[in-house]
Amino acid sequence: MRHCPSRSRSDAAPAVSPAPDHRALVDIPPTSSDSAPPTTSEAGAGAGASAAPRLQEGGRALADLAQRERFFDALAQGLAQGSVTRVVLSKPCTKGDDLERVTARPLTLRGEACLSFVYKYRTRDVTKNEPIASGQQTLAALLGECFSHAHLFARDAELQLMMSRKGRYTLHRARVGLATGGEDATRAAVAAAGDDDLPPVPGAPHDRQKHRFLGLDTPFLAALGVTDARHALVPAMARKWKQINKFVEVMAHALESAGLGSDAPLNVVDFGAGKGYLTFALHDYLRRQAQGAPRALDIVGVELRPDLVRLCNDAVARCGLEGLRFEAGDVGSFVPARLDVMIALHACDTATDHALHTGIRAGAAIIMCSPCCHKQIRPQMQMPPLLKPMLHHGIHLGQQAEMVTDGLRALFLEAYGYDAQVFEFVALEHTSKNKMILAVRRGGPADTPPAQRRRAELLAQIDEIKRFYGIREHALETLLAGSAEPQPA
Repeated sequence: MRHCPSRSRSDAAPAVSPAPDHRALVDIPPTSSDSAPPTTSEAGAGAGASAAPRLQEGGRALADLAQRERFFDALAQGLAQGSVTRVVLSKPCTKGDDLERVTARPLTLRGEACLSFVYKYRTRDVTKNEPIASGQQTLAALLGECFSHAHLFARDAELQLMMSRKGRYTLHRARVGLATGGEDATRAAVAAAGDDDLPPVPGAPHDRQKHRFLGLDTPFLAALGVTDARHALVPAMARKWKQINKFVEVMAHALESAGLGSDAPLNVVDFGAGKGYLTFALHDYLRRQAQGAPRALDIVGVELRPDLVRLCNDAVARCGLEGLRFEAGDVGSFVPARLDVMIALHACDTATDHALHTGIRAGAAIIMCSPCCHKQIRPQMQMPPLLKPMLHHGIHLGQQAEMVTDGLRALFLEAYGYDAQVFEFVALEHTSKNKMILAVRRGGPADTPPAQRRRAELLAQIDEIKRFYGIREHALETLLAGSAEPQPA
């Protein structure tokens, strides 16, 4: 296994030699012009035993070379056309390497097209800008030498090149289309959550101001203590400020995927609203989205603590906001008459299931949850014999219970007519509770034969997972079984 040259560097981007000749990365058997011809006896004795394997090996090597070259040809073409958004190198070739990942994005620096590299080490990030040509050489040199996976993101397609332990290359291609179903409906929102610094268009200026969905001069930010009287960000609220913007960005993409236009009337309920940061932010975004046109908004923040309800309603009154209010209650006591968007962030244990059930039963177009405290499933789980050596560690069992709980929740959402994804909301350094479940309701009738077959397959998968782990009951399943069938959109 090759060792990445960056292992000896402590405070700079890895030194990368010019791109090697692709032919040097595979072992192509010599041709007749490269070696002496065999003698008659050698040919007679070895032709049948060695010629076919050598030809087969040479064919595989040429196929590997073609896969790699196709990837880098696509990269060069995409950069020339301006369709590439980023390239990610991952899965280090050497286990335990300090360099974990490299991301390259196109930008314009002082009028010159460049690739901006971010070398992600375990304890730090190093940024380096290179001209387009040398940047492509750097990527080519790193792939295979330091990393075995390369992922190319473009506006219309994604390419993933993977190198096996034996040096064999496999190329996968996926087209990125409009949000017409499946995972595409939530793709943009998930991408928004996972990429803080992705420029809105390729080749964006390096010295541009980072796009924010909210301005610091927004009145409610001062009312809630995010900014001071001069609309300057309070240093202690920097992480909350980032979280607020990321939430609005994810929701903006979800609204677009759900087909909810800028003037559509909306009924939104935010369960467990707390101090209302995100509730106020969504109201502000939806109001500005209408660009002054009349828009019927009914946004309700539901919170158990009366003091926070009073604080938020006082802020609403001081800011003169219409279509926003806060009420005392929880997901079990507050039943909305109509629901287009259901939000429940950090709902503890089965409160998340009650929130999901409320959204599904009401036929909400968007359901957004951030679950925590996964207590119901863990006591039921029986360790499968194959996993016992790993799951006897308490921390692993807890992580497995969390994964199973939220995985089943996503499957139930899919079975009841939603496109669902589970993803990281913001990075762990900003909040420890960073997992999000986002579901966008699929359009079209739910009683067609393909839709019914899909639902039957999903329910069968759920039953199989429950049997595998010995799970007797999932709260969301119990709630769904006890309510009337949700009406198709």
